[in-house]
Amino acid sequence: MGFAGHGKSCVPPDQAGRFLHKDVCITAHIYNVVELPDGTRYLDVCSPDTPDEKCVFTILNPWQDREEVGELRQYRDLDVNIRGIVEPMHGRAGMILNHVRQFNGGPPRFRPNPLLLHGFTGDQARPPMHDPNLHSSGSHRSFMSTQNREPTSANPQPTK
Repeated sequence: MGFAGHGKSCVPPDQAGRFLHKDVCITAHIYNVVELPDGTRYLDVCSPDTPDEKCVFTILNPWQDREEVGELRQYRDLDVNIRGIVEPMHGRAGMILNHVRQFNGGPPRFRPNPLLLHGFTGDQARPPMHDPNLHSSGSHRSFMSTQNREPTSANPQPTK
């Protein structure tokens, strides 16, 4: 069963490994919700009689996204459709659940790449990256350089 408006059908967990690094819908039965001491939660999509080494897919909810996702025990013993990016996780395919809208076909929560934001905060007046084209002088050519001006009536060129 697919999500309305997306035109994609959901795939079962045992086929998720074919879609690594892809945004897909997974349809799965949630057998259990496992919580680790650090607050990380897993939705167990493998039946209790499946050995751990045969379980090929997992859904992970990191502790820092707990408020965005809400209570997961309500999904125990239910069939769910969940959208997200399938990633390799400790020898199996997995999906990060970081927003409740993923249960309704919505995208995962956006997280900016911290490497691109290094040394930048939102209250700074400067751009988040060094771009020589944004400077008015220096060794790089810049847009609207003060040294290359077209003649205008306000800036007449000397005649020879």
